[in-house]
Amino acid sequence: MTIVVGYVPTPEGEAALDAAIVEARLRDQPLHVVNSSRGDVLADPRFASERALDQVRAKLDGAGVVYEIDQRVAGHDASDEVVDAADRVKASLIVIGMRRRTPTGKLITGSQAQRILLDAHCPVLAVKATY
Repeated sequence: MTIVVGYVPTPEGEAALDAAIVEARLRDQPLHVVNSSRGDVLADPRFASERALDQVRAKLDGAGVVYEIDQRVAGHDASDEVVDAADRVKASLIVIGMRRRTPTGKLITGSQAQRILLDAHCPVLAVKATY
């Protein structure tokens, strides 16, 4: 089994990565890090730069966990990419970071995290960043 983590280069993404590392160690399972972009904008701040991915690799190497990084521009929502990756690798757990949002913001814009929570076929661990 594998642990899938949805990563974006934000405090929430870092919190998810840190929690995923803890879970990978506890369960003795590899990590599958997913970072994606729909590709419909010229600059997507959620799509990790090569520098950010180098930092992720350094953190994972330092943690001593087995991992693979799956970064793609696929034209799908990030939530779909995370759930699809979890299904593909037969994940035992998905780890995501949650950001603080107002109730109105949740109602109007929806939530990638909410879609993962509803669509996932395995347990989901949602963590918040500490500020």
